[in-house]
Amino acid sequence: MSQQDERLAVLAEAELDTLAVRAGQQRTMEGEHSEPIFTTSSYVFASAQQAADRFSGDEEGNVYSRYTNPTVRTFEERIAAMEGGERAVATSSGMAAILSTCMALLQKGDHILCSQSVFGTTTVLLNKFLARFGVEISYVSATDFSQWQAAMQDNTRMLLLETPSNPLSEIIDIQQLAELSRKGDALLVVDNCFCTPALQKPLELGADIVIHSATKFLDGQGRCVGGVVIGKAEQMDEVLGFVRAAGPTMSPFNAWVFLKGLETLRLRMDAHSKSALELAQWLDQQSAIEKVFYSGLESHSGHLLAKKQQSAFGGVLSFRVKGGKEEAWRFIDATRLVSITANLGDTKTTIVHPATTTHGRLSQEARQQSGITDNLIRVAVGLEDIKDLKVDMQRGIDVL
Repeated sequence: MSQQDERLAVLAEAELDTLAVRAGQQRTMEGEHSEPIFTTSSYVFASAQQAADRFSGDEEGNVYSRYTNPTVRTFEERIAAMEGGERAVATSSGMAAILSTCMALLQKGDHILCSQSVFGTTTVLLNKFLARFGVEISYVSATDFSQWQAAMQDNTRMLLLETPSNPLSEIIDIQQLAELSRKGDALLVVDNCFCTPALQKPLELGADIVIHSATKFLDGQGRCVGGVVIGKAEQMDEVLGFVRAAGPTMSPFNAWVFLKGLETLRLRMDAHSKSALELAQWLDQQSAIEKVFYSGLESHSGHLLAKKQQSAFGGVLSFRVKGGKEEAWRFIDATRLVSITANLGDTKTTIVHPATTTHGRLSQEARQQSGITDNLIRVAVGLEDIKDLKVDMQRGIDVL
């Protein structure tokens, strides 16, 4: 057995934190310790025959960086190992990951059953664009299993959901939906963006495919945009086929940045979760706050389920202030430390008004059905000292 084979055997038995640092890397002849960035669009072949064999797939190897790049491949192999999947396909964004999955695995006449508690742009993608190609879409309450059961059709081929959901932290029973999807010969696709494999493993709970916006916690510092799809090799071959043809490809530089983010993922997610829980408990005690949504609170309807399928509760919470949009905006504008931006998963805490930003393109009816009220505020807790975050939130409370 070669040294490289021995190393792979060791990694096959490794824990998540070790995989986050070591998985996927194959050193070049230069012997580099940190992963290199292969900033090349194409590759030189030894002969015309080798070029033909590479393009046909008869010989493994790099062909063109739209779909084969060593840095991107290292990221794919690392996140696949961390999620417990056979293979991963990296994309240019989280939305590109959702699009690539749907375009590769669905066809005209198929039906998607989707949680109504998903990112606003996901519903726009499904309703405005995917529906044009003859794919049917239905939406159900995230947490009402009877609605999922009732909405299943003979042509249902995909169940799509986020858990925890954005922004209300609704918790969906992955195992329960996995059983339902298997009975209906459908794929269960879980957006694991809020938890990451550091806190939740959907594939181990029965999901078929996991999707990430790598832009969020996988990066962890708000530097790059990217996405990734993880699942069985056969399904990922189809997803890669779409990415190869359509081109929503992750850049080598972004892949390298995400690799560096993965190295500290567990440490960051533990810190995010600890501060978010403390902040949620503090907000829950404030008279100016109408309701706090965070699954770490015992009052949250999904608290026990979250404890069962997650190792911690994550770094994102939301809350309703007493009043409406005017009061929510006043609260946000009064803060001085946190960043007013729609991104999340950053070392810097962010705050946003979902009804007019992340979910602003939804109809008022759709927002109401999803619980996105005008007085709702979302906070993605970063790595600042929790005392300073409370002081800044108090600035918002003081102007209500």
